[in-house]
Amino acid sequence: MEGPTVRRWFTVDARFDAELRASFGDDLEHAARGELGGWCASPRGALALIVLCDQIARNVHRGTARAFATDPIALHTTLLGLARGDHLALRVPERLFFLMPLMHSESLAVHDVARQEFGAVVAEAERSTPGMAGYAKGSLDYEDKHRVILARFGRYPHRNAALGRASTAEELEFLKQPGSSF
Repeated sequence: MEGPTVRRWFTVDARFDAELRASFGDDLEHAARGELGGWCASPRGALALIVLCDQIARNVHRGTARAFATDPIALHTTLLGLARGDHLALRVPERLFFLMPLMHSESLAVHDVARQEFGAVVAEAERSTPGMAGYAKGSLDYEDKHRVILARFGRYPHRNAALGRASTAEELEFLKQPGSSF
């Protein structure tokens, strides 16, 4: 699963952001107010809420604190879904998006879960969907990169400006490095 479809989600593209804002902006506001919890009644409904609150929010509110405002909803939905086994009803690419809030968390304890779950998806992809194994491994690699940054700083420095957090001198030096932001 490579190419334009995947890159679209992980590349800055003002036109795509505008499309998502027009298509899902109202849904995102409902989710932020806690009005879409019923979506969690099924694994794919939970996945939809996760994608809305975790991925689409980052596009719709790019560069602002609101990009991260629904992260707690996405993380709660992921953790609830993992406890219920919802992720096991999803295909490999869906599971990777289902797990994304774990990667985006600023809690190392959550990253312990993330490492385990992304590793399980890699193993599943190698067994059942070999064409997805490379993409799954790439997701695990990104989880590891996120964890290294979090272990070093206790937070993601690239969020500091949007969240109104003061950056340390070490964080500012880090942010000058290529690939320091996601």
